[in-house]
Amino acid sequence: MQAVASNIIVGSQVWVEDPEIAWIDGDVVEIKGADIKIKLSSGKDVVTTSAHVHPKDPEAPPCGVDDMTKLAYLHEPGVLQNLKSRYNMDEIYTYTGNILIAVNPFKRLPHLYDKHMMEQYKGAGLGELSPHPYAIADSSYRHVVVYVFFLIT
Repeated sequence: MQAVASNIIVGSQVWVEDPEIAWIDGDVVEIKGADIKIKLSSGKDVVTTSAHVHPKDPEAPPCGVDDMTKLAYLHEPGVLQNLKSRYNMDEIYTYTGNILIAVNPFKRLPHLYDKHMMEQYKGAGLGELSPHPYAIADSSYRHVVVYVFFLIT
C-alpha cells in the first residue's frame, strides 16, 4: 500500500474536485505512482493526482458542526460540506472560532430574529448557544463596556 500526500492510502475516504459540483466524495481504490483511482459516491471511477484530492473526515456528523474549528480538516471541501449540511437544516449561521459565517437562506426565517431569541443571547458566552449575530453583538458590547470601564478608572 503506497501513501501519497496528506496520508491518503487505499481505502481512504476523500474529496475530489468535480467540474460540475465543485467537490464529490469517494473512496481511494488504487494508487499507482502519482495517480489515484477513486470510486466516487456517484458510482463513477476517476483517476486524478494528489493535488486534486483532500481527505474526508469519516466521523464528521451529517448535520455539520456549529464551529468549523471542530472539523478534522479545515479545507475547502470540508468547509463547503459543513455549510451545506447546516443550510439544509435552516441553520444559516456557523462559527469559525469567533468569526460568524452567514449563508443566505433565500427565504424568511422570522424565528431567528424575535425578541425571545434576542433575550436568550443576553449575557450568554460566545459558543454557549447556536451561532447567531446576537451572540456576536452581545459579546462585542460586553467587551466594549469592560474596555471603557478600564479607560475611565
